[in-house]
Amino acid sequence: MPSISSPGWVIPSFSLAQRELVRFLRQRNRIIGSLFTPIMFWLPIGLGMGKSFTAGGGGGGDYLQYMFPGTVLMVMLFTAIFSTISIIEDRREGFLQSVLVAPVPRKAIVLGKIFGGTALAAGQGAIFLLLAPLAGIHFTFGGILLSLLIMLLTSFALTALGVCIAWRMQSTQGFHAIMNLFLLPMWLLSGALFPADQARGVVRWIMYANPLQYSLSALRLSMFNRLPGVNFGMAGWGEIGITLVFAAALFAVASAMVAKPIDADLQ
Repeated sequence: MPSISSPGWVIPSFSLAQRELVRFLRQRNRIIGSLFTPIMFWLPIGLGMGKSFTAGGGGGGDYLQYMFPGTVLMVMLFTAIFSTISIIEDRREGFLQSVLVAPVPRKAIVLGKIFGGTALAAGQGAIFLLLAPLAGIHFTFGGILLSLLIMLLTSFALTALGVCIAWRMQSTQGFHAIMNLFLLPMWLLSGALFPADQARGVVRWIMYANPLQYSLSALRLSMFNRLPGVNFGMAGWGEIGITLVFAAALFAVASAMVAKPIDADLQ
């Protein structure tokens, strides 16, 4: 079996990732939607609830500021997840079947799809970071490097999750239904809108069990590192570790799913 550094891995993975980037850049409506939808979500809610909500988790009392990292997470979530819809489209058009019968490891196909979605999601999130001064967030050099590292890991995990969901699906309608049923609540209960320690009962425990909660907490700490009383420290690195484990686990699941042939591969 070829090593991950051999052409049997590198060329197919790079080609599939490049295809995802080219497809995205040719669809201007996706670029506009993935950036402006979160902005339209962040500003009205942040400004509307700012005086009625005391934000915790290192964001001080400014709700617009508190909500900014969660909006960055939304940008990455939508971009990463929607990039994996191409799996359904590629299968319907016959492109995926031709890739699956090619003499390349199936994990290379998974890596190509995930790397492409990761680059798109992290890139869109990085562009959104340019709005940070509007929320009163001013990065240190170390803070922005940490933020980009966390965004890359989170984007990788979210894209791998999208691959797991899309691989066995044959319609985009079903994909959207799963997103509304599962992915949006996952984001809502990540601490994007309110901190876990202000939730009650079972909602609090669901939030603590949500891996995205730790990714978002690490991202928030890296952004607010200049504020008084905020220290990235061991807690932040521990949350990065959880995100890394989350990403690796989802990659393993996606690889196992792709390795197993399904009926739709022959259609």
